[in-house]
Amino acid sequence: MRITVLLENTTDRSDMLTEHGLSLYIETDSSKILFDMGQSDFFARNAAVLGVDLSSVDLAVLSHGHYDHGGGLAHFLAVNDRACVYLQREAFLPYYNGEGRYIGLDGVLAGTTRLRYVDESYQIADGVALFSCNQRPRKYTTGTFGLRMRQGTEDIPDPFRHEQYLLLQDGGRRILISGCSHKGILDIAEWFSPDVLVGGFHLSKMPTDARLQAYASALSAYPTQYYTCHCTGEAQYHYMKEQMPNLHILRCGDTVLV
Repeated sequence: MRITVLLENTTDRSDMLTEHGLSLYIETDSSKILFDMGQSDFFARNAAVLGVDLSSVDLAVLSHGHYDHGGGLAHFLAVNDRACVYLQREAFLPYYNGEGRYIGLDGVLAGTTRLRYVDESYQIADGVALFSCNQRPRKYTTGTFGLRMRQGTEDIPDPFRHEQYLLLQDGGRRILISGCSHKGILDIAEWFSPDVLVGGFHLSKMPTDARLQAYASALSAYPTQYYTCHCTGEAQYHYMKEQMPNLHILRCGDTVLV
């Protein structure tokens, strides 16, 4: 299985456009999958440089309802006229950051016929499944870091019910793709215990102290190879890497075989 980073916050290449966001192009033996679309058309412009034909994508997944993962949705629907986009049923609810800025999706797109709304879990194809894990208990918490959703006239802490995870099974191996891991990377690692986990850990606002060290210790106990990016944080990644030889960084333009 090949995963190419079409969009991420950082890059080691001079020919890649970057922005705060994420987009991954995944090639399995049977499918070409787009996972998230960044906040603009940068993911598509990078795809062209990398030789990735977005019009040939078979299916797309939106990990959650934030602009930095779904802002490029309209552009993808324009360049690809056949792939369905799978997203959680609450993805188009109104979401805000701690300063009150709207960070949700463009509501105009909510009724697009190629969108497929998913509840707790959904089997897209053999070896390709989505899970929201909203019914699973959370043992650990990192808090919401100020992220909120609007409920009626009130803003409440975002429970992240709009977040889902893509599980790919390949010859007995289990590869989990997560956008931001808002529900908590420790819980997600425990729920799935995958062979490979790819995605952001949402730790960029966490101090590099004993608590983060405990996170790294807990994650390193699993026989999982981690490929992280986006919202994990540069300082947090380097701090955790010191005790996690199974932790690797992904940057825009990178390709990894898993």
